[in-house]
Amino acid sequence: MNTICLRDGYADGQYVLPPLPYELTALEPLLDAETLDLHHSRHHAAYVAGANDAVARMRRIARGEESESLVPAVARQLAFNLAGHMMHMLYWGNMSPERGQRPECCLAAAIDSSFGSYDGFVRVFRNAALGVQGSGWAVLATDAVSHELVVLAAHRHQDALLPRMRPLLVCDVWEHAYYLRYANNRANYINAFMNQICWRTVEKRFNQNKEKKYGCQ
Repeated sequence: MNTICLRDGYADGQYVLPPLPYELTALEPLLDAETLDLHHSRHHAAYVAGANDAVARMRRIARGEESESLVPAVARQLAFNLAGHMMHMLYWGNMSPERGQRPECCLAAAIDSSFGSYDGFVRVFRNAALGVQGSGWAVLATDAVSHELVVLAAHRHQDALLPRMRPLLVCDVWEHAYYLRYANNRANYINAFMNQICWRTVEKRFNQNKEKKYGCQ
């Protein structure tokens, strides 16, 4: 499967920017090449650089080379940038040039169990993404406490990676993700995104943590 795994984001002792799993023009008309390139090579790359800088600064603090009073700020820097790196790898991987996919097998059963139907899930996820105030993410995740699928709305990268939540599908609603193509019409971007989901990738993530309650073997 042509996708990005989280392990692709780290190599030789530092965080790295993995290449996109498709050509810059592959997601048109959902996202044009200019938007995709700007988002990946500049915004995502900035999170990678920020995470590496924070790790290096924390090590200098640990060695006594910088003031320990800087720890809270550096810890916030690392949380924001590392989570941004992780979320963007999930985001690139859960979009596909192939339009109109639908969830199948165990994932379809889990969606029906948690949301009543696929249409019910779309209604919830779409409105979660639309309702994020300012910048943020809509996330479909497995809740490791209830073992149900849940939809979350997050305003910062690290908020989407809450303890015991396993993100399966993420939609970036920071303006840099869509503004060149859709201006301020987030609803049209979300509608297009819903038709561009790579459900095979989402199902692969789900199957890593699937529950027998959905009739899966």
